[in-house]
Amino acid sequence: MAETAAGFPPRYLRSPEAARFLGLSNRTLEKHRTYGTGPAYRKLGGRVVYALDDLQAWAESGTVTSTSDPRGAVLPAKPKADAAHRAAGRGSR
Repeated sequence: MAETAAGFPPRYLRSPEAARFLGLSNRTLEKHRTYGTGPAYRKLGGRVVYALDDLQAWAESGTVTSTSDPRGAVLPAKPKADAAHRAAGRGSR
């Protein structure tokens, strides 16, 4: 990872800060982490932290230019199997 101009390593955000940065609730970010659909994170001393670069990359993976574009890579905060199941049109009703 690149260092900042001041010579310090990249800043890490805890879950509440990372959720605010992404415009999500802390609970939604926690669900993304649980289901493996969210940004990369690290555990430091038992604490979950996110690098700014990882948050930005994850958000960018959902970029589309119009509603007719294929869906971006950012999945909903649901188990991956359920999301794939629904995408195939077999969700429960």
